[in-house]
Amino acid sequence: MKKIELHDYEIIFDDTLSSLNDFLSNHKYSKVFVLVDENTNLHCLPLLQNILSDVAIIETKSGEENKNIAWCEMIWQQLITGNADRKALCINLGGGVIGDMGGFAASCYKRGIDFINIPTTLLSQVDSSIGGKLGVDFQYGKNLIGLFRNPKAVFISPVFLKTLPKRQLINGWAEIFKHALIKNKDQWNKYKDIDILKDDVSDIVYESLLIKKAVVEEDPFEKGLRKILNFGHTVGHAIEAYSLENDKQHLLHGEAIAIGMICEAYLSVKKCGLKGEELNEIKTLILNYFPKHDISNYDENKLLEIISADKKNDRDVVNASLLSSIGNCGYDIPISREEILESLVFYKNV
Repeated sequence: MKKIELHDYEIIFDDTLSSLNDFLSNHKYSKVFVLVDENTNLHCLPLLQNILSDVAIIETKSGEENKNIAWCEMIWQQLITGNADRKALCINLGGGVIGDMGGFAASCYKRGIDFINIPTTLLSQVDSSIGGKLGVDFQYGKNLIGLFRNPKAVFISPVFLKTLPKRQLINGWAEIFKHALIKNKDQWNKYKDIDILKDDVSDIVYESLLIKKAVVEEDPFEKGLRKILNFGHTVGHAIEAYSLENDKQHLLHGEAIAIGMICEAYLSVKKCGLKGEELNEIKTLILNYFPKHDISNYDENKLLEIISADKKNDRDVVNASLLSSIGNCGYDIPISREEILESLVFYKNV
């Protein structure tokens, strides 16, 4: 069993999740609530039936489109109905939507009750399981309403990855690629030689989280260095939000960030000296797993409007995190409307 120790909580890698039983035994919570969606209720909760036997279940609907205040109100109502006091615990069993929204709802309820995360998707295991960012989407703003608060613990088990369809497994690799691109060239080179669908990812999840841990612990509230974790997200979040509103089958988070990373790697060549051959390397590996998505009909003015509302901006200046080389990333780099449009044209023509 491996652990990653942060300032005030641990990420525990446990195939059997027996450590979860120990955690619950050692903490005398008045009541335990488990937040699930219809998928984790069906596929993941039964895997924990020997541990989570005396709990109250709160079920939401899956999908980014349901990560909003309305569903938080439902969660709060269920906590009230279930007589949750300030010594209650909320267990978030699911992907990034469950973790973001469940942690936010728990942190606001009666000024904060404890929560733990059990991420069940590859994306949530390597991304939202660490760092304490919580929130919900509001209008076109992704995670526009939120706060920083850490869970009491995070439990990661590969058993849940076996419940995922291929698309969800690949989705998580966008953030794994990102971590290597911003901070660890050796890891990036390793990913060029593996089969991401066949190789065991347990060690990869661990190594990817070590990269994020180093960044988050140096800058827990995103005042400086932590902004490099936004590589691919300035354009990617806008693509994701637009797709959510307009595509019949909308893009998943990782799929949109994959597009964003290609666009922002192009901007990195223009703005930060990333070499053209490195851009081609990034583009080739990403497109190998994230086939080109048709964005030719996307309204560019709407995309720019979404980007302009990004919480990372400084007044009217759009700031991005861009690469100077693979493994090295800068932040607070201003990019213009024209440059953003250029990057979208580049992606359309790959």
